[in-house]
Amino acid sequence: MMRGVRARPASVPSPVVLRSAAAGAIVVLLLAACSAEDPGVSPTSAATQAPSDAAGPSAPEPTATEPTEAAPGAAGEEAPPVPGAHVHGVALAEDGVVLVATHEGVVRFGPDGMTSVGPPVDLMGFAAPEPGRLLASGHTMPGVDLPEPMGLIESTDGGQTWTVLSRGGQSDFHALAATDSLVLGFDAQGLWASPDGVEWEALSPPVAPYALALSPDGSTVLLTHQDGPQRSADGGRTWEPVDGPLLQRVAFADDLTVIGVAPDGGAHVSTDGGVTWQARGSLGGPPEALDAAVLDGQVHVVGITGARVHLSTDGGATFAPLRLG
Repeated sequence: MMRGVRARPASVPSPVVLRSAAAGAIVVLLLAACSAEDPGVSPTSAATQAPSDAAGPSAPEPTATEPTEAAPGAAGEEAPPVPGAHVHGVALAEDGVVLVATHEGVVRFGPDGMTSVGPPVDLMGFAAPEPGRLLASGHTMPGVDLPEPMGLIESTDGGQTWTVLSRGGQSDFHALAATDSLVLGFDAQGLWASPDGVEWEALSPPVAPYALALSPDGSTVLLTHQDGPQRSADGGRTWEPVDGPLLQRVAFADDLTVIGVAPDGGAHVSTDGGVTWQARGSLGGPPEALDAAVLDGQVHVVGITGARVHLSTDGGATFAPLRLG
């Protein structure tokens, strides 16, 4: 899901403050592998192939474990694989509908089956900050009336249509996290924060994030990195390393419950906002995208590996292929 670094815009509107050259070098390290013609580094290789001088541990090789089979009598047919070459994000809606962000736009998995939604734009960053609202970033396609890169775009109709909120023609956010009061986006220039998706300020994390997760109240941020996760308890102002497993994707179900998946597919859970972690089940392979929510009083987790959508209704203890109908 990594794409090539694009040239910086000639000017950056206030209150943008560019990061230092040293921080920019880290950004280039993680973003330099992809272009419109070259899909680039897969999520697994991006998280596991650290540079030779990296101080952190190497990620384990992915295992061949399989997710838990669906329970006997489970309704519906198993969902087909996500079409297209790359998955960049996933959102689990309150009604159980799963929305997947891909190189060709949004794919919807619901009771009526799998359908493509909206324009076939390349959605890199993807977030669902509140019911009925999607945020995304990435690249447009010929014939679509959106800038290149798209900046931060918004949809209030499930991805059918998109409008530009800000940074159109300037930012391609490869990692995105959002609540109704805070948006975090990571592009070739660094990590940015916005209260409304319009006005932005630069943050200074100690490492460049691979993936981001934000608690619903906007206070706690987790980022994943090849040297281990980092955590902020003040919306990204200050950071500290997480003493726990190497995680590739993380998602908050509520303000304290977080699900993380390692490069080998192992699922982990935190009940204190990402401070401590316990091993749980297995997604079955390297995570391409992850989301979590509390539905009907239970922590539900949706994860994608090998272009297949898997669902857990017990907080990541067991996963089964998503079933439709």
